Parts: sequence; C-alpha cells; structure tokens
Amino acid sequence: MNAMPPTEAQDRPARLTVGVVGAGRVGPALAASLQLAGHRPVAVSGVSDASVRRAAALLPDVPLVTPAEVLARADLVLLTVPDDALAGLVSGLAETGAVRPGQLLVHTSGRFGTAVLDPATRAGALPLALHPAMTFTGTSVDVQRLAGCSFGVTSPDELRMAAEALVIEMGGEPEWIAESARPLYHAALAIGANHLVTLVAQSMDLLRDAGVQAPDRMLGPLLGAALDNALRSGDAALTGPVARGDAGTVAAHIAELRRHAPQSVAGYVAMARTTADRALDHGLLKPELAEDLLEVLADSGDGPRPGSAPSTSAPDASGTPGEDRAAPGPAPEADAEGPDHGPGPDGPDAPDPGPEGGDR
Repeated sequence: MNAMPPTEAQDRPARLTVGVVGAGRVGPALAASLQLAGHRPVAVSGVSDASVRRAAALLPDVPLVTPAEVLARADLVLLTVPDDALAGLVSGLAETGAVRPGQLLVHTSGRFGTAVLDPATRAGALPLALHPAMTFTGTSVDVQRLAGCSFGVTSPDELRMAAEALVIEMGGEPEWIAESARPLYHAALAIGANHLVTLVAQSMDLLRDAGVQAPDRMLGPLLGAALDNALRSGDAALTGPVARGDAGTVAAHIAELRRHAPQSVAGYVAMARTTADRALDHGLLKPELAEDLLEVLADSGDGPRPGSAPSTSAPDASGTPGEDRAAPGPAPEADAEGPDHGPGPDGPDAPDPGPEGGDR
C-alpha cells in the first residue's frame, strides 16, 4: 500500500481507521492485531455485557457506538457477526445509507464469500472475506495465536493485494478460496475442528466413567501424536481396532457404550464406518478381516453397512447461536459470543472451540 492517499481504491493508504461491528470473540482480536500493525481502531459496536467487557479489554479507550456510527468513523470495517445475521446486517446498513463509497468492508464468516456483501458493494464498498482458520477465546491470547494462522480469503481480483496485505499484517497466511468453494471449505474446517472438540470431550467423559483421574493428561500425548501423524501421513496414520479389523473388540466397545453411554453409540458407529471405508480404500484393512467387522457395524442398527455407498452427508457448519444475534433490518446491533463454527461450552465467556463461522 502507498504512503500517500491515492486515487485508486485498491491502493488505499497503509494506515487505516478500523471499526468493528459485533464485539464477539473474533472482531476485537483482529482489530487489536491490526492496531499492532499500525492501524487505528476508532469504534466498536456491541450490546451484551460480555461484548462490552471484551471490547474494553482488547480495545481500551475505543468508543462503543452503534453499527451505523462505526461505519461513519472507519475506513476499514470488520463485520464479525454470526453467519445467519450477516446478510440482514449488510442489507440494513446499505439501505440506511451507512455504507460509504471506497470503504473496505470485511466479514469473517467461513461460509460466505463476497457475494453476501453485494448490497454494500453496490453502495460503493470494497468487499473482502477474510476468515481466520483459528479457534478464539475472546482474550488477548487470540492476538498471539494469529501468528501463522491461515485465513480463507475471497475477494475481487482488484482487491487481492489489499486482502493479502491485511492478512499478513495480522500475522496470518492468506489461502485463496473461490466463492463457490466457501461452503465446502467451511464444512471441512467444521469436521476437523468443531467435531474434534466434541470427540475429545466425549472421550474424557468416558475415561472419567472408567475411573481415570486425569483424562486430559492421558489423552494429551496420544492425541498430539495422532494429530501429528494424521497431518503428516493422512490415512496411512490410521491405527486401532477398526483399521486392524478386530471385530470382537469393536463389538465389545459398542456393548459397553450401550450400557454406560448410549448417547455415544451413534457417533462411535458412524465414525467406525467411515474409518472402515477409508481403511479399505487405502489397503490398510484387509478384505478378509473386514467382513466380520462390517457385520458388527451393520448389526448395530444405525444404518447401512460401510462400503455400501460413498458417504455424501455434510456437517452443519453454521455453528451454535451466540449470545447476541442480529435480526434482519436496518443497521441491526449484532454480537457473536458463541463458538465460531461448532459445538462448545455454553455461556457468554466460554472459549470458542472452532473455526467454522457460525458465531464470531
């Protein structure tokens, strides 16, 4: 970016005034990161007590104002609201004349590209979709975690350099995502991050039921090694009774879960079927050992046998509703207090367990 104010929108001045609409877990952290890069936060909107506390902690001395006033004061506006609130917020801001020509309007939803910003774009805004693939806690630790974080970026061609510069200034790495691929991209993150939280929490519950005093200490090294192996080797890292074809062990697991945690059976069987399919496809599960295993899973009564058809289901990556959701209409107030893209502990100050885009 140029040091002197240029005439072209894509060559805007390097130092921008920054506003945040929706002081959930994501917006204040991104604004604080931009402040470290030399930009100047000037306004933030938020309605809940948690939002007010968060804004005060991460953006001290930045005034709390309405969304329309945020747009009036800022060159760069971060729209960090829940996915389902975003379209209504953008339409409301555009309809009330809050959007200024040449203003950078950035949303952080994983689900959407720049099309959701079309009403504001028609009013002259410069649209960017910058989604940090990171879990947020709503504290200062998030600013540190942005170092090396990948951002799913979608923008018009003429704004690619501006989008890349903003991501790099926040310490991130831009990963370009086509508009049409955003839902698939977001679903992939939900599977990898949000569902992981559910699986780990469920595993810790079961270990406690089995008498383990420190399930987190037991799981830490195991899960760390499994994650590292999976990232390095993909399906070649599969281990355990399903990959080995130990039908008796899997049957025993299902029987124990039915007795002690029946709510866990469906998830166990679904993941075992998917694991069996992938292990078969990659030659890890020997066909001669697979028959009994597949029979055990089919007899669980939870659906068709693995291998009968490719899996076509996709997770709902929209996320859990946050503490404050904006309603459609002119310039609605909207915060996002809950997890971005997935399940997590309830409560306004609970950590955000995933990057899937539902709550900011």
